[in-house]
Amino acid sequence: MMRINDRQLQRMMKQMGMKTQDIDALEVIIRGREKDLSIRNPKVTVVEVQGQKIIQVIGDIEEIEKERLPFNEDDVKLVMEQTGSTREEAIEALKKTDGKPAEAIIELMKKNGHP
Repeated sequence: MMRINDRQLQRMMKQMGMKTQDIDALEVIIRGREKDLSIRNPKVTVVEVQGQKIIQVIGDIEEIEKERLPFNEDDVKLVMEQTGSTREEAIEALKKTDGKPAEAIIELMKKNGHP
């Protein structure tokens, strides 16, 4: 069985048009819809083949569950637009009203002294 050392492998990859680059990362975070992944002690390598970049990440993976909220980004924007409130105020009002935009708008308008 023939063994290939790192130097030979690098030369073969270069001949095939492949480039690699290591990235010195402390942590890699992947944000998902339902959960996030935190990769600690990562070894990150970027491989470029024919103009396409592939990122390989190896490390200790931790899953982080996201808080499920009864409203979405559109609800937050609507409340902000209708009341002139900050993002944080809109989110807080939506949390208080179980994600009901109309009730959140009324709540913020009362709080700000609007009838």
